[in-house]
Amino acid sequence: MTPDDFDFLRKMLRERSGLMLAAEKQYLAESRLLPVARKFDIASLGDLVQQLRITPMSPLSVATVEAMTTNETFFFRDKLPFDHFRDTIVPALTTGRDRDKRIRIWCAAASTGQEPYSLALIIKELMQKQPALAAWRFDILATDLSGEVLERARSGIYSQFEVQRGLPIQLLLKYFAQVGETWQIAPELRAMVQFRTLNLLNDFSPLGRFDVVFCRNVLIYFDQPTKIGVLKRLSRQIADEGYLALGAAETVVGLTDAFKPLTEKRGLYVPNPAARELEPLAMAGGARRAL
Repeated sequence: MTPDDFDFLRKMLRERSGLMLAAEKQYLAESRLLPVARKFDIASLGDLVQQLRITPMSPLSVATVEAMTTNETFFFRDKLPFDHFRDTIVPALTTGRDRDKRIRIWCAAASTGQEPYSLALIIKELMQKQPALAAWRFDILATDLSGEVLERARSGIYSQFEVQRGLPIQLLLKYFAQVGETWQIAPELRAMVQFRTLNLLNDFSPLGRFDVVFCRNVLIYFDQPTKIGVLKRLSRQIADEGYLALGAAETVVGLTDAFKPLTEKRGLYVPNPAARELEPLAMAGGARRAL
């Protein structure tokens, strides 16, 4: 791959996914795209880039973007956000809302599904300890840019290595069935999560409002203007009494006033009513188009 080819690839990835690929990461691009070239029977990475130049909107371009997207995840990753969900978010949202009894949750970078299934496991466990929660409806929407990883997520099938990363053994034995050398999460847990392909650079207002949004470990790959745009649009999708969970290395500070940190709850944010009153709703349609 020539330097010019790599520059074209970096620009395409930024425009199509928001991914900022550092100039010194050409080796990473080459290692991830060689399997894509083989899959499409393309002789070299130079030929792959040439085809991308000729037909920028094609199955090859989709496969290229998906190959360059980082899909690192595991059950109960970082633990703290899931403690917040169990100990702070669910109790707060189920207090004083007896008429509705519905909570909408969005995992905005779901990858292979461990995050939304971790939330489903918490909900199931809470329902067993607090029978009154069984009357509540918990809707979990899980989205990702990559359709390939979402297909894996829908199956709910994980390797021995994957279930050993963060999943307590008691939950594995209680909610998973062994299938050969793999494990599949129980049908009632899979039924709690709906999966959908979505690019965070696109307009996601049709998804409606959510009480909880987990958008973790994805903003770190965006430049500052893209981060600001995503956070502002997320603020319009979260209910007034809702919550936003970001990754350990992410923050809203210095990017937007639409959210404010929740005191002593690291990584957890709530809408800022004052900022919402100032921001005109007319800005809602300003998202960039991508995949």
